[in-house]
Amino acid sequence: MLMKSNSSSASHQFGRREFFKGAATALGAAALTGCSTVRASAKKAKNIVSTGDVVLFQGDSITDAGWDRKQGDVPNKQPGLGHGYAWLAAAELLTDRPNDGLRIFNRGISGNKVFQLADRWQKDCLDLQPNVLSILIGVNDIWHTLNGNYHGTLDIYEHDYNALIERTLKALPDVKLVICEPFVLKFGAVNDKWFPEFNEYRAAARRVATKFNATFIPYQEMFDTAVQYAPSEHWLRDGVHPTTEGASLMAHHWLKAVGEIC
Repeated sequence: MLMKSNSSSASHQFGRREFFKGAATALGAAALTGCSTVRASAKKAKNIVSTGDVVLFQGDSITDAGWDRKQGDVPNKQPGLGHGYAWLAAAELLTDRPNDGLRIFNRGISGNKVFQLADRWQKDCLDLQPNVLSILIGVNDIWHTLNGNYHGTLDIYEHDYNALIERTLKALPDVKLVICEPFVLKFGAVNDKWFPEFNEYRAAARRVATKFNATFIPYQEMFDTAVQYAPSEHWLRDGVHPTTEGASLMAHHWLKAVGEIC
């Protein structure tokens, strides 16, 4: 299976070594330095993170990962970045580029849907003036509809997502966007009721990325391939939320997509 990013022509081939090396991120930054499974003809993606950039991770509980609200205003500190993929990606960036003046923040909030991002967007995004903005949102937009706590639709999700990006670009015309594909694995909280509609939410996120020329990270493809090498429970706790290994894999591929590693 091939993974493609809208931001470059690079193609990456998933393999067993790739997955378990990527999942080792939490065990040390050195686990992310190799490029052994990249196809010989592939080129490294252009690095979109520049010296002095503010990098902001936004989303729901998958991004939230328990970041400390009392320490979130201080960039680059683990308590303010949580213990998920955002922290692991940030740790690698800061390890590799200690003198580049990067400032990295996490503003993911558990339970959020797109309209809730919009409700807090001025304070939790625009006021931070990010140069790189990474968004992972969509699971709750369908999940909370299935459990009766929200009356959203696919059209609402895509409309609200487009409006959020348009608002962002109006305020921050030079921001570099990273749109992450929502993902699940069918076990735990995820059953047949999610499908095929969930696949349409994934497709909508990709359309948003394409419309705004954002870097797109196909996380569902990544996890679908990951289960060929270890069971679903190795990667996700409940069909939705990543384990340490799953978060490590996400961080690894986030860094690849933005051009930080091969």
